Amino acid sequence: QVQLVESGGGLVQPGGSLRLSCAGSGRILSINGMGWYRQAPGKQRELVAAITSGGSTNYADSAKGRFTISRDNAKNTVYLQMNSLKPEDTAVYYCNAKIVSSSGSASYLNNYWGQGTQVTVSS
Repeated sequence: QVQLVESGGGLVQPGGSLRLSCAGSGRILSINGMGWYRQAPGKQRELVAAITSGGSTNYADSAKGRFTISRDNAKNTVYLQMNSLKPEDTAVYYCNAKIVSSSGSASYLNNYWGQGTQVTVSS
């Protein structure tokens, strides 16, 4: 059973920083693209940042210059460093990964989501 487990959310004042982590576990053979999404109350889930297996990154306009996505392939982990946080960054943040996992002699590519971690930016 493959799982993604997030950590690092919490309450922070405007202008502050948080670092989110998302670790994959289970019978993982390899991880392709990884990303962070967020969903604010009453809004659709949106992409915040993504990173390929080779390290190429992509950011939403709202995240450019403030957030940095990175990954540690040896640890099956993706990170999101968030600086200069604003109240409008308040949301549940979800990690996503396209994972090749094994089951017996077979391998499968599936899309996985973490359980979400709350980020609240407020004074």
